[in-house]
Amino acid sequence: MTLSRRGFIGAIGASALFSSVGHGVERLRPTPQETLGPFYPMRLPQDHDADLTHVAGQTGVAKGQIMSLSGRVVRPDGSPIEGAEIKVWQANAAGRYTHPLDNSSAPLDRNFDGIALIRSDGAGRYRIRTIKPGAYPTPLGDMRAPHIHFDVSSGDYRLVTQMYFPDEALNASDLLIRTMPPRGRDPALATCSTVASPEPGILAFEWNIVLLQA
Repeated sequence: MTLSRRGFIGAIGASALFSSVGHGVERLRPTPQETLGPFYPMRLPQDHDADLTHVAGQTGVAKGQIMSLSGRVVRPDGSPIEGAEIKVWQANAAGRYTHPLDNSSAPLDRNFDGIALIRSDGAGRYRIRTIKPGAYPTPLGDMRAPHIHFDVSSGDYRLVTQMYFPDEALNASDLLIRTMPPRGRDPALATCSTVASPEPGILAFEWNIVLLQA
């Protein structure tokens, strides 16, 4: 957790998401744990709902490419987890976090909180509306690929992870992504999928979160 700043994944078959457990029974592979990072929210803003593109009391819209992200929170057997608490935080389109420790020269966006706190519904589904986060340099001089942080809790189980986007050029050199295999983690499980968008000009992605316990 001391890391201070944030093509590789090509076509991935559905089999990458499953593992066989005795007698050929297939179970979903748990979403890999990851670092909290240095910009874990210190406190929630007053406006922390599922729409990160608007801030309460302001009329502007966050800068950047608007996107929707949806998915389900499930157990390894595929059953839905209702009421999972999902905290989401991310950099803005310029690659800067709304966090006092982020001293980047990239501009802040007054119309973007960068934080959401939601719960999965009865079918385990969640959905947020946000902007695609920008890349940013680490103190080592390399670049973090665009990603969104998740902190998911259900019962006494907590998953902290990061979600990446498919076909990003920086995925191949991102410090955390390229070290996932040596750390026993599969990048495919941390990468969302592009899906058809019902709104013109809005990107749409889907990513399911598999909790080991709940």
